[in-house]
Amino acid sequence: MTKDRGQGIYTPGGYNPLTARANSGNKSEFHGAECACRVGPGHKALAVDPVLKETNQKRLRRIEGQIRGLQKMVDEDRYCADIITQIAAAQEALRGVARNLMKNHLHHCAAKALRSAKKEEADSMYDELLGLIYAHLR
Repeated sequence: MTKDRGQGIYTPGGYNPLTARANSGNKSEFHGAECACRVGPGHKALAVDPVLKETNQKRLRRIEGQIRGLQKMVDEDRYCADIITQIAAAQEALRGVARNLMKNHLHHCAAKALRSAKKEEADSMYDELLGLIYAHLR
């Protein structure tokens, strides 16, 4: 069970301070490790697989359509169980996009940082990955 008490996300291992920074509104704090993605303001990714990017864009367009469909279902006072089923489908579709992004992040950004001779860079990436897992990939 996870709880947010202003100190980050509480996990069975304790509070994760990295998620506290992520929830502070300053997104650049969450991006703690040096990697291929950390370049200037906005932290743009340099090594995004074009096929993966297109796949994610298609999925997000489909999800956008699902959300519009949910709005219509609510407007039409559709059966609650049907709406809940569609919400679960949209959530799973978003998790699929998150898994793809995590795969890319692990393959490019994290791999570079974890292989780094700089212990602090590797440790920072390790903490960032744990923070992502605790906060977003439950």
